[in-house]
Amino acid sequence: MIDALRGAAIVWMTMFHFCFDLNHAGFIRQNFYADPFWTWQRTAIVSLFLFCAGMGQSAAVAQEQSWARFWRRWSQVAACALLVTLGSLWMFPQSFIYFGVLHGMALMLLLLRWVAPWARRNLPIVIGIGVLLIASKFLAQQSIFPAAATELLNQRGLNWLGLISRKPNTEDYVPLVPWLGLVLWGFAAGTWLEQHRPDVLNIRLNRGFTPLTVLGRWSLSYYMLHQPVLITGVMLASWLAR
Repeated sequence: MIDALRGAAIVWMTMFHFCFDLNHAGFIRQNFYADPFWTWQRTAIVSLFLFCAGMGQSAAVAQEQSWARFWRRWSQVAACALLVTLGSLWMFPQSFIYFGVLHGMALMLLLLRWVAPWARRNLPIVIGIGVLLIASKFLAQQSIFPAAATELLNQRGLNWLGLISRKPNTEDYVPLVPWLGLVLWGFAAGTWLEQHRPDVLNIRLNRGFTPLTVLGRWSLSYYMLHQPVLITGVMLASWLAR
């Protein structure tokens, strides 16, 4: 079920990125940075991805996944995050990605893994922390900190925390606040289901969901490959249209 949910997020993400690439090539004219139709879609896609990441960690902990296996997967995520930074630096030198979804996920999964044994025993507190993290985003935007502190938190060295009053100039930005809250909620939901309704997690899906589950299991590989493929296709179409 978790794989299928992640696969659904991947399909949605692909459609979103395809439209973004069409806009970048000039085939359509949309404001992906301000139009709520697009900004809210991005929020929903990232939310679903991170919620699934939290659920995935709950399943891994329940199955007593070894630290060696965790570190192997974590190193793959971290390496891909670095590749995203390098690729975006080439395409968008003025707004390259330095703390996007993979960077944020690498740090969040690391934090969650360390506190997982405690978190499994304190689900209400975990949910409450998630609420506080999400609420902190809106509080930070109200400039509740002194002006000097606000400006410091807006700098690249600290804006990965998410306690900002203005969004940085970057193509993808997934800081700890509020997104760690979604990961914690996913972990809490997965743990609760595992403890009280394991039948939900182990439900046998219809064969029609097989493509989604396959995508979900290969989500990182797909994530890294889909944009180069889409961009190449759009660039080729743009060249042919001249």
